[in-house]
Amino acid sequence: MGAQQVAERFAELYGAQPEGVWAAPGRVNLIGEHTDYNDGFVMPFALPHQALAAVSRRTDGVLRLHSAEVEGGITELRLDGLTPQGDENWTAYPAGVVWALREAGHAITGADVHLSSTVPTGAGLSSSAALEVVIALAMNDLYGLGLPRWKLARLCQRAENVYVGAPTGIMDQTASACCEQGHALFLDTRDLSQRQIPFDLAAEGLRLLVVDTQVKHAHSGGEYGKRRAGCEKGAALLGVDALRDVPYAGLDEALARLGDEEEVVRLVRHVVTEDRRVERVVDLLRSGETRAIGPVLTEGHASLRDDFRISCPELDLVVDTALATGALGARMTGGGFGGSAIVLAEATDVDTLTKAVEEAFATSGFTAPRVFEATPSPGAHRLH
Repeated sequence: MGAQQVAERFAELYGAQPEGVWAAPGRVNLIGEHTDYNDGFVMPFALPHQALAAVSRRTDGVLRLHSAEVEGGITELRLDGLTPQGDENWTAYPAGVVWALREAGHAITGADVHLSSTVPTGAGLSSSAALEVVIALAMNDLYGLGLPRWKLARLCQRAENVYVGAPTGIMDQTASACCEQGHALFLDTRDLSQRQIPFDLAAEGLRLLVVDTQVKHAHSGGEYGKRRAGCEKGAALLGVDALRDVPYAGLDEALARLGDEEEVVRLVRHVVTEDRRVERVVDLLRSGETRAIGPVLTEGHASLRDDFRISCPELDLVVDTALATGALGARMTGGGFGGSAIVLAEATDVDTLTKAVEEAFATSGFTAPRVFEATPSPGAHRLH
């Protein structure tokens, strides 16, 4: 759906034209998984898939929400009745952003909203962050809040952590809000400093495929929270503020200090080595050695599979099949327990790789995957 169609549907629903239409993308994380809530490094880029929102202000303390992707009519909520973890529906994401803005002292008096999204849900591509950021940007513009993008991302994270109840890090919202076309975002999640790293695969005859396994995951489930708690336990045992503070050169010594805490050892080893992998990918891209990032991506998958233990048979099958068919590198991306994998490949190998993965899924009796090309796209912006 484009801006015009979303605006027209808004007018049908609410009887007037919207004051504007905004867009916010989903994201693919190139490298740096489960490092964001450990104050570490991540490197996402924005997808062409995005959430669109047509929005108008209200002055009566009412928030009305409608989604093109959800059956049913308009959901009407009172702003003074918004309660953290009191809504288990999709509406918790946009409502949570409005709640977070009001909690931060911003005078939001209501809104009419119609949403439409092409970001696949449950695929590890941040469909929820896209919903949050598009609402935050619309409110920022309509109410003249003047908040910088990084602060909008922080408020969206608070909405997801506190209002929705999902213990996610800051990466997804920052990627949706701040990414630039043709670049990957090198983000230090401790101080939110950012560097845009050129990432033009097409110019080098390369492609990055996203393989959505169709295995749905849910961040608010207990396994994600367990990993986060384990990382926090590791930091406490090592006497550091966050695992970011464990130097890569001192990893062996740190792991030895953890003794027989086998699960914590695995989690710490993943986070510290993953931060190092992000730095390696940045260095390779800046020196023009794009193909050389492939093995680093594959190392990341092995770490997520064996140390963090958040892969699944479908994700492993994508990676193994792609590598056996000539991919330069492959790994799962996103929170894990399903979702998507990414495959770095020569442009000339895309059709062969896609066919091989689809055939492998069919042979294994898995649901057919969805395969598409990921091109680094713009972050959130106003369309109309």
